[in-house]
Parts: sequence; structure tokens; C-alpha cells
Amino acid sequence: MSTNSTQAVLEGTPAQPQMATTRDRVAGFAAGVASGATKLFVGHPFDTVKIRCQVEGGHGRFKGPLDCLVNTVRQEGPRALYKGASIPLVGWAVMDAVQLGSLSNYRLLLQGGNKAHKLSHFEHGLAGLCAGWTVALVATPVEIIKMRLQMQYASGAERKYRGPIDVARHLTRQYGPLGIWHGLPATMSQRSFFFFLWGSYDVYSEWLRSLRTTPSFPYLAKAGSPGVAEGWPVSEKLINFLAGGLAANTFWCLCYPVDVVKNRFMTQGDENPIPFRKMFRHVYRTEGFSGFVRGFVPTFIRAFPTNASAIFVWESTVRLLKNEGYR
Repeated sequence: MSTNSTQAVLEGTPAQPQMATTRDRVAGFAAGVASGATKLFVGHPFDTVKIRCQVEGGHGRFKGPLDCLVNTVRQEGPRALYKGASIPLVGWAVMDAVQLGSLSNYRLLLQGGNKAHKLSHFEHGLAGLCAGWTVALVATPVEIIKMRLQMQYASGAERKYRGPIDVARHLTRQYGPLGIWHGLPATMSQRSFFFFLWGSYDVYSEWLRSLRTTPSFPYLAKAGSPGVAEGWPVSEKLINFLAGGLAANTFWCLCYPVDVVKNRFMTQGDENPIPFRKMFRHVYRTEGFSGFVRGFVPTFIRAFPTNASAIFVWESTVRLLKNEGYR
């Protein structure tokens, strides 16, 4: 259920049925395009540093995220931070359209088509899980191409891949017609944690709304000081932004080890590839526990502004498309 449909329930009055329209079912897809573009602009430089730390950190190329950032810019120029961005430019827009559009429709499915029906935190998580598995079909080709381009350090004729199309051709030759979906099970495993992303988003949103009726300064309120008994002035826009950022941080704290293994699996060489399930053991044997958290700092830092901005843009665009108020 979108966040604006909880108001009647919070006031304690039975909500009148609000049956979903075609616009309700389509708005999430259209708004997802704007969300994806926002993610790319804000988050891709962080993503490049994360991928390089995850894959190359264990080989001593970088001392840490800051060293990776400095050396990348120094040796390859600032534009190197946007390596592989051409595919995500389209890919993020498509992925967020699929993810957020399917999320909206899975919520409506759980609501029985009645927007006024309040979903539980678990049901929000379940909708997120299904959306994660759905978008994995689109995310796998985008991510494997993006990451293989991000991992190129050479320039000119020394590069293994000339661009996104060349990567796709290589994968097709290596793994067959479905080569660009190499790593789909790994992507689905990582996207399963969308249960916690969207479940926690509802938890944080509900908590932030409760601040509207919580005295700003409770101790002064007890003393009868004027003005302080009023709740915090938390707007719906601010709730979407903060809840989106907090939910993203929660998601990455839980799924990061799986993300590391997924990325190692999808970017490994063509000779003697290690199966996804055995990659967990390989990372632990070669690098220990630290191998599962390489690149976590830039990921955690990136998660809040990137996803807070993207979810805010998505919620705002959905309301605009559905002609709903937004305060």
C-alpha cells in the first residue's frame, strides 16, 4: 500500500473501499523511470568504488574505499567513476520501472484491489520479495555488463571489452543464447532481501508518522510550557525521504555478504569458474570474514542519499500521476 493510503486507518475510522484503477496499476511503472534516473546520477560513482573494492580489494590493489576513489580519479580521470554507466542509464530506469511498478501491483494484489485496506509490515515485505524476484530478470543482464565494464582498468586497445554490446557478445559466446542472464540465481538470492527493504520502509514510515503526535520536547510539555506539546512537523515528503534512506541502510547491512559473493561470481574469469554456492567458501578461504565486507563503507554511505532521493522522486511522481495531494 502506498504511504498516503494509511491516513484513514491511522485516525481509527474504518476506511471506505477504494478500488484500484488502471492509473493506479500503471503509475508505479512510469514513476519508476524517474526513480532509476535519480539512482544513476547520485549513486553510480559510489557503485564503481564499491565494485572495485569488492573484486580487487583482496588482491592488494586498493587499501580501502578512499584509496580506490583517489587512485581511480588520479589514474583514469573523474569520468572513470561513471564507467559502465551507459547501460545503467537505461537499465536503472527499466529496473526501477519493473521493480516499483510490480511492487505497486503486488501490494494491490495483497489488498484485493482495495487501496484502503492496510497491509501489515510482513505483507509489505512479501510484496517487496516478489518485486525483487521479478526485477532480477531485468537486473541480471544490466548488472553483469555494468560490472564487467567497471572492472576494466586498461585503456584503448588493451581493453578486453569495447563496450556494452561487446560484453553481451562475449557472454553469449561463452554461456550460450542466455549468457547475459548468467548469474540469475545469484541475483535472485540478493534481491530476496527486498523483503527487508520494503518491510522496513513501512516500519520506518509508520514510526515517522507517529512523531506528528509525539510532543517535540516531552519534559517541557509536562511542565506546561507553551508550544512544545505539539508533535514534530514531519511532512509526508520528509517521511518518504528519511524512510527510504533508513530502509536502504537496513537492506545493505543484511544482504551485503551475499552481494559480494554475487559480484565476485558474475565478474570472475572465464577459465575454471567457481559456482555461486562454492563462491562463499572460496571468499572465506582466501580472505576470511573481511572478504565479505569489502567495499561496505562506500555502499552504506551511498545507500542513504541514493535511495532516499530515488524513493522520494518515485512517491512524488506517483502522486503527481494519480492527481493526489502531497503535503
